[in-house]
Amino acid sequence: MSAAREAAGAHTVADALQGAITAITAAGCQTPRLDAEVLLAHVLGVRREQLIMDPALRVQGPAVRAYQDAVRRRAVGREPVAYIVGERGFRHLQIGVDRRALIPRPETELLVEAVLGLPAGSRVLDICTGSGAVALAVKHERADLDVHGSDVSVQALALARENGARLGLDVAWHEADLLTGLGDAFDAVLANPPYVAERERSGLAPEITRHEPARALFAGEDGLDVIRPLMAQLAARPRARLVAVEFGEGQGARVADLARDAGFAELALQPDLAGIDRVLIARRPA
Repeated sequence: MSAAREAAGAHTVADALQGAITAITAAGCQTPRLDAEVLLAHVLGVRREQLIMDPALRVQGPAVRAYQDAVRRRAVGREPVAYIVGERGFRHLQIGVDRRALIPRPETELLVEAVLGLPAGSRVLDICTGSGAVALAVKHERADLDVHGSDVSVQALALARENGARLGLDVAWHEADLLTGLGDAFDAVLANPPYVAERERSGLAPEITRHEPARALFAGEDGLDVIRPLMAQLAARPRARLVAVEFGEGQGARVADLARDAGFAELALQPDLAGIDRVLIARRPA
C-alpha cells in the first residue's frame, strides 16, 4: 500500500478482510471468513464475488468506519450477520430482518415445500409468521394460493407487512394467538412455532440468546408448550387437511403423536440438511 493511500485511510480488500477474520475468529464465531465477506460486501454495496474478482475495489472513506463498526458488532456483541446487514436470503427472496423476529433458517424452507402441490385457490395460513418469510415464499412460488400469515407479536407482524409491501406480494396478515379467532377457514396450516426447551437455553449460541426474541424461541420445559395447543385447536378445525410444523431435535415422535390425536393419519417426518428430523407433514384421511 502506498504512503499516499495509507494516509488517505484506504485499505485493500484483502487487508480489510484479514483484519476482520482475525477479530471474528478470536470471538469464537463459527464462520469468520464468510461473516467478514458478507459484511464487507454489504458495506461496499457489491456482491460477495466482486470482493475477489474486482482488483480495483478499496475500502476507504466512510466505508472504513462502517466496516469497523460492523465487525465490532459481530465480534464483540456477537450480533448475527443477518441483523447487521438487515436481510436474509430465504428460498428465492431477500427477507428484511431485525430483532422483531427470528432470522429465517434454511430448514424452515421445508414448510414452503409442503404446500407447493396444493390445488389452486387453497387457503394457507402460516402461524408464528415472524418476518413473514414462509408466507411470502409460498405466495411468491404459488401466486394462485390464498396465503395468510399470523403472529401474536404486533412487532413481528409489522415486519412481515413491511416485507410483503417491499416485495409486492399479496399476503393477508392477522394478529392472533395460534388459531384463536381465525375459525376453520384454512385448507393448510404451516407453523414454525417456539420449540426450544427451557433446559436448552444455556447451550444456545450468544447470537441467539442475546439478540433473537426469546418469545419466539422458548416453549416450556419440553419445548411443546406451543405445538401442544396448536394441535388441540386443529382437532376442532376439520377443514385443515394438511399441517406442516417445524420442531426441535428429538421431538418428532411426540409431535407426531399430537398430530395423530388431532385426527391426522398420514404422517411424515422430514429431515433438515443435517439429517435431523425437523418438520412433520400430516394429512387428514380423505
